[in-house]
Amino acid sequence: MEMYDRIIVPIDGSDGSDRVAAHAAALASVHGAELHGVYVVNAGSFAGLPMESSWEGLDDLLREDAEAAVELVERAASVRDIPVETHILEGTPSREIVEFAERGECDLIVMGTHGRGGIDRLLLGSVAEKVVRASSVPVLTVRIEGGQESDPLIDVTSAESEAGASADSGTDAAATADE
Repeated sequence: MEMYDRIIVPIDGSDGSDRVAAHAAALASVHGAELHGVYVVNAGSFAGLPMESSWEGLDDLLREDAEAAVELVERAASVRDIPVETHILEGTPSREIVEFAERGECDLIVMGTHGRGGIDRLLLGSVAEKVVRASSVPVLTVRIEGGQESDPLIDVTSAESEAGASADSGTDAAATADE
């Protein structure tokens, strides 16, 4: 039973992103789906900088970060020998992720969450939570802190086991963010 044909994995390159990419690749492998790695350059967050310091080399730096992040998705997909495309977008991360998933007829969004609560979530916000609330596409969140100690790009059998266990228990792919 192939439940998913197109899986999007928004990735920011932070610690634990490789775990999210590996989990998404494992799901794509199980379902025979293609994987789409997405990085959103949030240039708006640098709008308050003085003009002379804001764009001088900043664009190149942001692009390098984006390329390194989507490379994590490419490596995770190559381990599983699944088709992958990467996309670097610009804009507000949650909005761009939701629009990409809906416009691209994706079946699932797999994204990381830090699992913050309380004042941290209030002050920092949560892209994952905003995506869960706004998306018509099911969202599976993967906690990126406190996860596996091993390298998920090499040891992805546990992610495959988790995917199989979720499918066997009939759990819904839509998850709530930052409970």
